[in-house]
Amino acid sequence: MLLRDKVAIVTGAASGLGKATALSMAREGASVMLADIDVEALEAATAEVAGLGTGCAFVGVDVVNEDAVREMVDRTVTRFGRLDVAYNSAGIEGASAPVHEQDMVDAERTIDVLFKGIYRCLKYEISAMLESGGGSIVNASSTWGLNAYPGRSSYIGSKHAVCGLTKTAALELGQKNVRVNAVAPGPIMTPMLLRDWQGDVDRAADGVPMGRVGRPEEAAEAVVWLCSDRASFITGHILPIDGGMLCQVG
Repeated sequence: MLLRDKVAIVTGAASGLGKATALSMAREGASVMLADIDVEALEAATAEVAGLGTGCAFVGVDVVNEDAVREMVDRTVTRFGRLDVAYNSAGIEGASAPVHEQDMVDAERTIDVLFKGIYRCLKYEISAMLESGGGSIVNASSTWGLNAYPGRSSYIGSKHAVCGLTKTAALELGQKNVRVNAVAPGPIMTPMLLRDWQGDVDRAADGVPMGRVGRPEEAAEAVVWLCSDRASFITGHILPIDGGMLCQVG
């Protein structure tokens, strides 16, 4: 098992990539604290993880609230004794509009969740891992964090910022036994993708050389591997999970 006896936090764990990763971590032997703003869905996801026979718990948290993020980490350490692994996956789509037509309330909310939310999580996760003797963190970026697309400035700007934040934290922690990486998924079959593309999965897959959207489990397995000791010499890396999308020009 890749994460045997590890303690993990997964944000955005009620659905999509967060839920798939929480399940995959549990299958690989980790005890998991599932965190999300949607407590009802979070309880159901936690029940699925518990069904795998691993240690688990859940905490409702809005990552825009620093006190709530601090409590999430504190509760994890209190419940399981330490923190070894984290996947910062909480996210929203963000409104679609050209930069000069963006509603700044919507834009600021997107930035607050996608970028500042991960910043808050890193702050407290890193402190807990340093006390635990080390660990591994994976942040959720996107192929749009390595490229761009018209109309999604707040989302894309946030995901680019996550890449820079990830690399900076990796450099700061390089000799402190804490690795920090990010994943950059392309289109993955999640509730967010279905909302974003109005259920048109074929259109979402148009730009993917492999001719399909990814499965949540495929992204989750990559996150688990990055979190594990199998990736012990990898830090500051942004891993695309995109079916070859970023290989293309034009």
